[in-house]
Amino acid sequence: MRWDNLAADTGESDHGRAGAALFGADAVTTRTFDTPEFRGITFHEVRARSIVNWVPGASRMPFEWTANPYRGCTHACVYCFARKSHGYLDLDTGLGFDTQIVVKVNAPDLLRRQLASRRWKGEHIAMGTNVDCYQRAEGRYRLMPGILTALRDHANPFSILTKGTLILRDLDLLTQAAEVTDVGISVSVGFTDTELWRTVEPGTPPPQRRLDVVRALGEHGIGCGVLMAPVIPFLSDRPAQLRATVRAIAAAGATSVTPLVLHLRPGAREWFMAWLGQHHPHLVRRYERLYAEGAYAPKGYQRRITRQVHDLAREYGIGPTHAGMPPRVRSSEPATPTPSAPPGPVQLSLI
Repeated sequence: MRWDNLAADTGESDHGRAGAALFGADAVTTRTFDTPEFRGITFHEVRARSIVNWVPGASRMPFEWTANPYRGCTHACVYCFARKSHGYLDLDTGLGFDTQIVVKVNAPDLLRRQLASRRWKGEHIAMGTNVDCYQRAEGRYRLMPGILTALRDHANPFSILTKGTLILRDLDLLTQAAEVTDVGISVSVGFTDTELWRTVEPGTPPPQRRLDVVRALGEHGIGCGVLMAPVIPFLSDRPAQLRATVRAIAAAGATSVTPLVLHLRPGAREWFMAWLGQHHPHLVRRYERLYAEGAYAPKGYQRRITRQVHDLAREYGIGPTHAGMPPRVRSSEPATPTPSAPPGPVQLSLI
């Protein structure tokens, strides 16, 4: 995917043009805001061609359609899988991913048109699978209320995965949507260690504030699961740490907990290892050995962590669910897949 694929369709393409500008004047408006929460961040406002993306079957994800109103993320999680997707736009996958945010300002209108199309069959749409739709930028651009309103009006099932507390702003819309369709919410909390949080997820709300979101949603009748991700080898995987995290998740009233061990795909791997060398240099060689075979930790290690978390979940009275698919508020027959959108590249991130 290149930058011009995100821009409004003008009938022209920059493909094949050496030195073509990434930010065409007619397609992109670039803004900065001199406020503390946005200092050092550049927003690139684009009018996207589409907002609903088809997920290839080979991805093994438990959903077929996603919607992502933003690219790049101010959460600045050093391990974020989605960093590689910034490279598709010729943007930096390190600091640039954290500070160069693409905003699809027409996302609500695009989604409403998609849902109204005769070719659309009402399939489940997953949000927050690439970057967080409730990241800091959403406080200014307010794209999610329009998106949720469209989903509610068309009774279209959806799920949201987030680390953001801003989701509570849209509690009324979520409640209204849950009355007419399947709604699933999950919050990502991989650990409760505040010192680790400050360095590895510096732009996110603290873990306890995210668990407050779980509690608040439950108090309003919206069951919320927790994706316990990532479990970070040698930093958040000790038995006492796992117990403390699961205990806090249970205390917040989560309907489920699903562990996911850190994975380091290209783009994220380089940035994470640089962070590790700066903050925990004694662990670099151990990581090189643990991830020597690729992006994922050995299956034996993953199974051990999963077993420990599931045992703790049973002890505290909560159960596992499928990673990436938040628990639903109500159930219905699954929608029939449709080939209404052409297959194309999609980047997924559960953490």
